[in-house]
Amino acid sequence: MAGKFVLSKGASGKFHFVLKAGNGETILTSEHYEAKASAEKGIASVKENAPKDERYERKAAKNGNPMFNLKASNGQVIGTSETYSSEAARDAGIASVKANAPGAATEDKT
Repeated sequence: MAGKFVLSKGASGKFHFVLKAGNGETILTSEHYEAKASAEKGIASVKENAPKDERYERKAAKNGNPMFNLKASNGQVIGTSETYSSEAARDAGIASVKANAPGAATEDKT
């Protein structure tokens, strides 16, 4: 089963998306956007940047666990991972984004 982006509108009226792997697990979460069109541009940016290893910022979360950000060419964060139990698990998460994002369809729940 292929991955997909799920585009939603929150209670605050702002838009965001998540990238889900084929098994339904969330592997990347966006910031919140004022406009739906901006969130859709964010999805396009994730698709474009996901295959490029240099776009991943591998770091530790505040609790010390490994996580990553996916950044656009201008350095802006376009997606954030969950925290992982190990660097190997984080790297598997990055591989999953690389594999799922480029061809993922968008499910519009707005």
